[in-house]
Amino acid sequence: MLETTIAEIGPPDPVAMTAARDLQARLTKPAGSLGALEDLSVRLAGLAGVCPPPLPEPAAVAIFAGDHGVHAQRVTPWPQEVTAQMIGNFLAGGAVVNAFARQAGASVTVVDVGVAAPLPFPPADAAPAPTGTNLAPPRLVDANVRRGTRDMTVTAALTRDEARAAVETGIRVAGELLDAGAGVLLTGDMGIANTTPAAALVAAFTGVDPEAATGRGTGVDDGTYRRKVDVVRRALERHRPDPADPLGVLAAVGGLEHAALAGLILGAAARRVPVLLDGVIAAAAALAAAALAPDAVGAMVAGHRSAEPGATVALRHLGLDPLVDLGLRLGEGTGALLALPVVTGAVRVLHEVATFDAAGVSEK
Repeated sequence: MLETTIAEIGPPDPVAMTAARDLQARLTKPAGSLGALEDLSVRLAGLAGVCPPPLPEPAAVAIFAGDHGVHAQRVTPWPQEVTAQMIGNFLAGGAVVNAFARQAGASVTVVDVGVAAPLPFPPADAAPAPTGTNLAPPRLVDANVRRGTRDMTVTAALTRDEARAAVETGIRVAGELLDAGAGVLLTGDMGIANTTPAAALVAAFTGVDPEAATGRGTGVDDGTYRRKVDVVRRALERHRPDPADPLGVLAAVGGLEHAALAGLILGAAARRVPVLLDGVIAAAAALAAAALAPDAVGAMVAGHRSAEPGATVALRHLGLDPLVDLGLRLGEGTGALLALPVVTGAVRVLHEVATFDAAGVSEK
């Protein structure tokens, strides 16, 4: 599945991009006056291969959840059981991501790809429903590859087969959501301690020093932060992951949710549908996806600039500019959801704004 998906990912369509630029120049506004939105509309036309591109709706958030053996290194004060407890909160509709999803009219799918504790919630049997005026309740998908990763400071976090299985889980989820009618996918994540492997992935793929890629996650104190940087450094020194071997990097220092998010991105790119990235977990996954299929970057839209420094490092490496910068560091998909109206607006301009000729407006 992975190789087939990668083979389907191609570069942006230059004809559609040229048409989008030409159309932007003829719309009733000063040229360039919409700034980054004009560039985004051109990118999305190139992705879709048509101008104007389809409106990015309905929207579907996919929250991948997993636990981490590196939690044993005391990189966070939060207990590991919070991962499973927050899944219950997502399914009950009580988390921030749920509030933002209701505001945006987006569906929420929670995927257990690596939670340590068996969940007391039965997975939903129904296929994901397209977003409409009446949103379906959040649904749970049981796709657990293993009950949390191993401690990456002791051994590889995953086997190569486990990393592949998680990536292919993300590809399958992307296909299910797109087959159900989604027009844009949004990344979400949940996993106590997951900013530690995210920092390791960012450092491994970009070559920056671990300290430059490591942030305070949930807001750890100075002592915990120093320990966290040391943990990332020790893991990288132990495994020396090769960025030319993306699956190997994911297996050595990644998390199951990181690998699954990389698969979600690849699945969207293969279908030429945009995927709106959330914070540092998604940015780390995006580095893996880009290493597996460089043209997948064409499907990526950076929703926001996370307060986690690794996110900025990763987005710079990918050549992506975030749409909003609000100092967020929650995860779940919250920043991506807040950026969704910006993406929709960029495309709607190409669909609905009149040209100078059609409106009878004089040009300068």
